[in-house]
Amino acid sequence: MSLSVALSHDLPGFTLDVAFEAPRGVTVLFGQSGSGKTTIINAVAGLVRPRSGRVAVDGQVLLDTARGVWLPPHRRRIGYVFQEARLFPHLSVRQNLAYGRWFARARPGGESLEKVVEMLGIGHLLARRPAGLSGGEKQRVAIGRALLARPALILADEPLAALDEARKAEIMPYFERLRDEVSVPILYVSHSAAEVARLATTVVALRDGRVIGQGPAARVLGDPQVTPLGAHQAGAVLQARVVAHHIDGLSELEAGGQRLLVPGVAGAPGTALRVHVEAGDVMLATRRPEGISALNVLPATVRELRLGTGPGALVQLAVGDSVILSRITRRSAQALGLAPGQQVFAVLKAISVSRENIAGD
Repeated sequence: MSLSVALSHDLPGFTLDVAFEAPRGVTVLFGQSGSGKTTIINAVAGLVRPRSGRVAVDGQVLLDTARGVWLPPHRRRIGYVFQEARLFPHLSVRQNLAYGRWFARARPGGESLEKVVEMLGIGHLLARRPAGLSGGEKQRVAIGRALLARPALILADEPLAALDEARKAEIMPYFERLRDEVSVPILYVSHSAAEVARLATTVVALRDGRVIGQGPAARVLGDPQVTPLGAHQAGAVLQARVVAHHIDGLSELEAGGQRLLVPGVAGAPGTALRVHVEAGDVMLATRRPEGISALNVLPATVRELRLGTGPGALVQLAVGDSVILSRITRRSAQALGLAPGQQVFAVLKAISVSRENIAGD
């Protein structure tokens, strides 16, 4: 299944004008608040009528202003997960899930109740009512209700935004399972680079109602020209594999032909992982440094140097077969004489890569 979107719509202060394709997996609309993300998914859901556009899911046209096609929301077969779970407070978890299945009674296929309950780890919650659930548990039930409606598409509008860090860490693995085990495409709104790095199959980066980059997460997040949240939140995604676990609590990974030490992660040797490396955590040196505490000193080649309007600079580096970013000052870039093609060393402390920035791939 896939989603095709082309929309134009007038918003306060700017005009939304976007076009993109969302294949199976999680396509993240990534950008600052006010960049048009929620307007896009509400137009896909039928909650906003755009000035012009076309939306199709797996070949079924939901909207085509040129032909006068506009399916009402209840006929679009969409499961919507909001920031707040919006469960029925007077119904149990089982009854809330059954409500989603009731809407799908005439639709073929879809996931079974048993599979959804197992996937989301909510079997022990079935008899409870929403008032007795944590924020993360409520969101897992909301996801289950959306899945059981047998949707052709799932929309998620910043579903973790209302949760604290502990609850976000609790629910993130369930979204990863959803990405990997469900054939339905998921359109996910976020302004968190860490969420994008962990979840996205495809990234559509937005700024002021325009697409400034789209494609696989590693490529888009590693592009110094695509910084929808600003250079201060830039970072790249490394595709890595577990090599070994050491008795001092560190795990050794292989990424792009280079070895990387990080805090201990789960997974046997060979397990594929995504590692989000924030640009502000990467130091640069023109000669291999010695006598330092940082455990990761990686030979790298400068691919691109982007000087900001302020004191900062963003450097794109090739590290083996991977790409990472380093955020330094313009003064440092000038002192090092950085230029494309230059050989340098990227320095990264092991503890700079938190466990929350490492996920299954």
